[in-house]
Amino acid sequence: AREAHDIYEAIEWCAAQPWSNGRVGLSGTSYLAMNQWQAAALKPPHLSAICVWEGAADIYRDMVRHGGILCEFGRLWYEAGVLPVQHGRGSNGLRSRVTGDWVSGPDTLDDQTLTANRVDWHQECQRRQLVTDEYWHSRIPDLSAINVPVLSTANWGGQGLHLRGSIEGFLSVGSKHKWLEIHCHNHWYEYYTEYGIELQSRFFDHFLKGEASDWSDQPRIHMQVRSPGEQFRWRGESEWPLARTDWQTHYLNASDLSLQARAPGAADTVDYGGQSAGVTFLGPPMAHDTEITGPIAARLFVSTETSDVDVFLVVRVFAPDMHELTFKGHIDPHTPVAQGWLRASHRKLDQQRSLPYRPFHAHDEVQPLSPGEVYELHVEILPTCVVIPAGYRLGLSVRGKDYEHAAAGMAQGGERTRFTGVGQFRHNDPEDRPSQIFAGNVTLHCGPAHPSSILLPVVPADPAHA
Repeated sequence: AREAHDIYEAIEWCAAQPWSNGRVGLSGTSYLAMNQWQAAALKPPHLSAICVWEGAADIYRDMVRHGGILCEFGRLWYEAGVLPVQHGRGSNGLRSRVTGDWVSGPDTLDDQTLTANRVDWHQECQRRQLVTDEYWHSRIPDLSAINVPVLSTANWGGQGLHLRGSIEGFLSVGSKHKWLEIHCHNHWYEYYTEYGIELQSRFFDHFLKGEASDWSDQPRIHMQVRSPGEQFRWRGESEWPLARTDWQTHYLNASDLSLQARAPGAADTVDYGGQSAGVTFLGPPMAHDTEITGPIAARLFVSTETSDVDVFLVVRVFAPDMHELTFKGHIDPHTPVAQGWLRASHRKLDQQRSLPYRPFHAHDEVQPLSPGEVYELHVEILPTCVVIPAGYRLGLSVRGKDYEHAAAGMAQGGERTRFTGVGQFRHNDPEDRPSQIFAGNVTLHCGPAHPSSILLPVVPADPAHA
């Protein structure tokens, strides 16, 4: 909240300067994008447009606790990105190449004082499991209060950090003038390319300078459509989700681990370990090229031996030889098509904000499970876009731990840059996921009484969008 007010003051200072026309814009990526949602919600009088380039909007749901499960990214970010630049390091810290001053100075404090002056971000996230206090409320802005023009950009490979917030932010702001752009490549790249700079310039020239431009012709949704082999093509759309979406329900069959168009005629179950790689359900080979673009939702019926279970869902695509199709994500070279997470004790839905294709969980109370009892879970799976070629197969993995790609390995830099398919967004904190609770046997129920399924946004072929 304090940072947001600081930005507010900076905006108003800029507007009052003799070199300013009184129209101020914000632009930045990642952390500098996240702060824009916060500051714009305060409605600075002279804020005239914001370009939020890959920015989480709901820190709890987008980054810290996916589906209620604590993400390790907070610890890695705090240790590598915060502590080295803590105020008070002074001459023991870094020197600015711009000003020549000490980045964390001018005072140089001893280690004991530095320790006393800080709060461990990850520990705070670890102990604050629910969105019930000012700590989280102050970090989740009222997006509906934002009424200035917005250009929000997302990255299909940004699972676990900014993808969800970039899209939810676009949908939730109160602005009449708003655009969503979705690209690929890594986290920083596109912001600095000629394409990215040109896009930002056109946006700001129009809304800050009032220059006549072709911005009015900019598609409301401008996105890259992904195909195997890291092939992308741009396409414009008018709304999100796409109005022509053919929402298809695919049912899980526990008897043969298949995905099928109709619910199984008989009840059956399949078991897996609560902290294991789980089970994968496969659909038949695609009869023709099939595009899946939009949000995904799963409905699962589970029981467990203990009081809780963490569900990790991975939407996957396999070539005819069963080689898995992945894409270079924003920070991982082998990112799966889509992922979703849910802690079963956090299954309570916010009924006012939930949609059939996008469950929204309240995260305001813990509802423990009774061993052996069957519970219905609605799991949000992050939006995706992929054209599945004929002969390829769609898969859904129901796991008890993070996705791991077959080519997972250790990159230079150690644990912080270990690439397993999920980058730094792992969920393996032993205090958050104690084995005595989360390693128990999990039973997935399928059949007429328990129609476990996944809702997919299939986009029909449309010559107008070819």
